[in-house]
Amino acid sequence: MFFVLSKTLTYLVMPLTLICICLLASVVIRNVRWKKRMLWSGLVMLLFFSNDFIANECMRAWELPPTPISDLQPYELGIVLTGSTLSLSPNDRVYFQRGADRVTHTVQLYKAGLLEKILISGGSGRLTGEPEPEANLFKKAMVMMGVPDSAIIIENETRNTYESAVQVKQMLEDQGYKGADCLLITSAFHMRRSLACYRKAGVQLDHFTTDFYSHSREFYPDTLIIPQLNALIVWHKLVREWVGFLAYKLAGYI
Repeated sequence: MFFVLSKTLTYLVMPLTLICICLLASVVIRNVRWKKRMLWSGLVMLLFFSNDFIANECMRAWELPPTPISDLQPYELGIVLTGSTLSLSPNDRVYFQRGADRVTHTVQLYKAGLLEKILISGGSGRLTGEPEPEANLFKKAMVMMGVPDSAIIIENETRNTYESAVQVKQMLEDQGYKGADCLLITSAFHMRRSLACYRKAGVQLDHFTTDFYSHSREFYPDTLIIPQLNALIVWHKLVREWVGFLAYKLAGYI
């Protein structure tokens, strides 16, 4: 039940959803005072959430910063969380959306000699249908990039970060790995929740962030004044992660 609710209720508080509700209400409501309130609320929210500077500052504050590769020590295991592929046809290749550098940066770390093995964790997070588990797709891509099959371990049954942490902890214990021997790799916006889940499961890990939505601070007219579609995308990702973090907290997952 929690899995279903977490996937559906989140969309009700998305900025664009709230904007549409206000604008639609301004058309449907007959009371003149409330029509104006809904209209102005929708317009103000649209200007706020489409402002690139505000969106970027909020995302910069939430994302954990990148770690220079030169600062990393060698690790016995890199734990990569999935969540960046698309289910499309034909299925003769791996389709990536944002977040592909979860794979490419992991391969880079492996080829630099900083990871002895790679553990990919993640099944299908979809409510309907049974696409191929994402861990399998990540593995296909890594093998094509030159990582030996023998260097990759997969966990392809979990549906969310909490389940991943619980399952991976058991795998680490079974295979004799300690948390200090492992490096957690996932998107920067998702790292706070991921680390919290693994700590709750009793695994203390170093981390390596990828897939950044924020950029360096800029003071240009198009950043400060002109509405930007990308700002709405950033807010969508950020609010979704905040809601997920709160839901995990209420459920006792972190």
